[in-house]
Amino acid sequence: MKNIAIFASGTGSNFAALVAKFSDAAAGVHISVLVCDQAGAPVLTKAQAAGIPIIKVDYRACGSKAKAETTILRQLPPVDLIVLAGYMRILGPTLLNAYPRQIINLHPALLPSFPGRTGIADAYNYGVRVTGITVHYVDSGIDSGEIIAQEPVRIVRGESLAELEVAIHAAEHKLLPAVVVELLNGGEE
Repeated sequence: MKNIAIFASGTGSNFAALVAKFSDAAAGVHISVLVCDQAGAPVLTKAQAAGIPIIKVDYRACGSKAKAETTILRQLPPVDLIVLAGYMRILGPTLLNAYPRQIINLHPALLPSFPGRTGIADAYNYGVRVTGITVHYVDSGIDSGEIIAQEPVRIVRGESLAELEVAIHAAEHKLLPAVVVELLNGGEE
């Protein structure tokens, strides 16, 4: 059984997709913990409902990113992979050095295009006809790590931004669990 930690800051739709995928022990993946940096995030309710332990970290109370990440590391159980699923923080060297090539992120655009927190809207407003999602290793930059997998999503003429967001999230909920399984089964080094 491989253990993963999921880091999330928001609603937790990708967290819920991972929970659904890995709820059966036959999947071979166990979600050991949720790490969340937002006290009122809806993902916390989802984790409680699923019986998944939670580590809450208040970056402001810690005083610095390094201290916050040290706090996380002290509480983090042994894991084989860290999955950032809507975690709206740029990781620092404390976490990156502790888990080299063991931290992945999901981004709602085809990187290297449209990095940052507004990737869906940026692609939509730019007028591209194909956008998509990217899973990549995390480095110290903003969505700049090595790409592991991508899935295109076509933008249909007349489609609203809200409709595109639904399509992007549907693709995310399929690709992210598949990549987690592939990485943990040795598909990537």
